[in-house]
This record gives sequence, C-alpha cells and structure tokens, in this order.
Amino acid sequence: MGEFQTLAGMVVGKEGIIKKIEGGYGLQRRLACLGLRVGKTIRKVASEPLRGPIVVEVDGGHIAIGRGVAEKVWVEVK
Repeated sequence: MGEFQTLAGMVVGKEGIIKKIEGGYGLQRRLACLGLRVGKTIRKVASEPLRGPIVVEVDGGHIAIGRGVAEKVWVEVK
C-alpha cells in the first residue's frame, strides 16, 4: 500500500491513484469532465514554481489545474 498525499504534494514524475476529492458536487463534476475521478491512475508531469499550475497526465492527455484544486485531490502514490 502506498503513501497518501495531495496532488500538489506529489513529486514530479510519480504515478498514483486518485482516492479522494475533497470538494462539493460542482468541483467533483468539473474534475470528472476533465477525466480526474476517484480510481483513475494519474502521473504528475510538471509543477510550476511560485504557485503556478500543476500539470497531470490522465488517459494519455495533459491537464493543467490550479494549486488550490490540486490541494483537494488525494492520491495514493505508487
């Protein structure tokens, strides 16, 4: 069993499985439309310095999300 941490805290290049999204229905629906939902395997591609966006790879595509949203996505790191 891996370590649990937020998407913002993950190291660039690591993979993990989304285990929990802390947010209301609107946030969960918006992330689901982007392909980020509980049970999906993701890989952190880039993390911009100085509070910039975080880029993740899911289903072969790259998605950039804000750091505030990334703090609400909990991942089990492989």
